Amino acid sequence: MARLANLNGVSETLPGVPKLPSLRRTQKRVRIIGFLGKSNKDGSQEQHSLQTTRRLALGLASIVLVGKTCNGVSLADDNGFWINGTIPVPSVNNKIANENTGTRSFLLKRIFMADIGIKGRIYRLRKTAFDLLAMEDLIGKDTLNYVQRYLKIKSTFMYYDFDRVITAAPADDKQPLLDLANRLFDNVEKLDAAVKQRNLPETETTYRDTKVILQDVMNRMA
Repeated sequence: MARLANLNGVSETLPGVPKLPSLRRTQKRVRIIGFLGKSNKDGSQEQHSLQTTRRLALGLASIVLVGKTCNGVSLADDNGFWINGTIPVPSVNNKIANENTGTRSFLLKRIFMADIGIKGRIYRLRKTAFDLLAMEDLIGKDTLNYVQRYLKIKSTFMYYDFDRVITAAPADDKQPLLDLANRLFDNVEKLDAAVKQRNLPETETTYRDTKVILQDVMNRMA
């Protein structure tokens, strides 16, 4: 390890660079000239030379490269995984909303859905269904507020993922997927209503019915 002076230099400790036998003869020392904050009696600055090895030169170069890389990321344009600006409002193309309200009660607003492709959405549908199946242990008298939040975020992702998967599905598969999605979201709305009312018996009963459909989703997306 090489310690660097923290005056007019770099105050970091950088790992040593291994020396290759074949290159030992060609290595040259780097001389860096800097001014230290020391004045003579007549007011002039005393000039000192700071002599260091090739390690410091490499360290300084790495700092410049890292700085340039960070600037490149911060100025990146929208690419489907992050956005610069306001969050767009997602929408659906298939009839999976509640016919009476035109939406779903559990949906979170202003949520960003990264474009991960159809295969990615199918995988996320299966994994999210698994997560909601595992939610059973969370349901209790004093935990329904956590259940409500968890149910909303997971169901919102499933809602928009299901819409994209249905749109991309072959013609023969569209209607079965549409029926499965509506069965699921109808039950999730009932579950969401029971949780909002803090009705534990109704929550447990509705959740048991919803579990069956979640298992169907996992099998369908396998």
